[in-house]
Amino acid sequence: MKRGTTPFSRKRFGQHFLEPAWVEKVLRAIAPQAGETFVEIGPGRGALTRPLAARARRVIAFEIDRDLAAELRRSAPPNVTIVEGDFLDSGLSTLDPRLSTVPARVAGNLPYNVATPILFKLVDAYRGGVPIADATLMLQREVADRLVASPGTGDYGVLTIAIALHASVERVLSLPPGAFRPVPKVHSSIVRLRFHPPEPAPRDVDLFNALVQAAFTRRRKTLANALLAFPATRGLPPAEALHRAGLAPTRRPETVTLAEWVGLADVFASARAVL
Repeated sequence: MKRGTTPFSRKRFGQHFLEPAWVEKVLRAIAPQAGETFVEIGPGRGALTRPLAARARRVIAFEIDRDLAAELRRSAPPNVTIVEGDFLDSGLSTLDPRLSTVPARVAGNLPYNVATPILFKLVDAYRGGVPIADATLMLQREVADRLVASPGTGDYGVLTIAIALHASVERVLSLPPGAFRPVPKVHSSIVRLRFHPPEPAPRDVDLFNALVQAAFTRRRKTLANALLAFPATRGLPPAEALHRAGLAPTRRPETVTLAEWVGLADVFASARAVL
């Protein structure tokens, strides 16, 4: 969580730095424990890094701003490792040797313009076998709304479903614009993602993701029409696939639950296997 850098770095990286008065509230939301390893995304000048390091066994902090990284490297406690660079370029897959066998926890104040790619990066790391227990992240409120959305609501969509397959999500704290400097034009929320194996588990996760992504490009259409955007329907008409999955063709993508999407994806995966 960053504070006190130059206007140039704030403009370049879209950073908004947490005010000191909010640090303890954020720490209570994260609830670090002795013996835990944390991966922090965007430590800035260490407003959160230092208190995390005082409570946990180790902190591995990714900082994209080279000046902030150098400053923190000089002043951080010995149990803090600074990784200079863009988390989206390197991510957790490069850290396996540095992580213990006990799953790490992730914390971060995510720049609004890259929050969604970072969420998918964390899911990809978990899918790839990187041991992650949870992630407590500060996000734009609208992104948090999409993460915790229910079927049938306007916020429910690809992000909701893709993350829900691999993690349960809860909102743990709301923050006003005044909690940051410079003051953003939006409200923020802290959410906690608790990672878990997919349940139910699709036969083919990549096919599942492609299906959901394609269908939501036509989220206002009926399922029968929305599935026309999914290339894998060749050889299996959408109406037949929906029948096998027990889904009415007149339903719309935003009404379909996670379990129902998994069932539909498995229908396509089974049909492809016999072609």
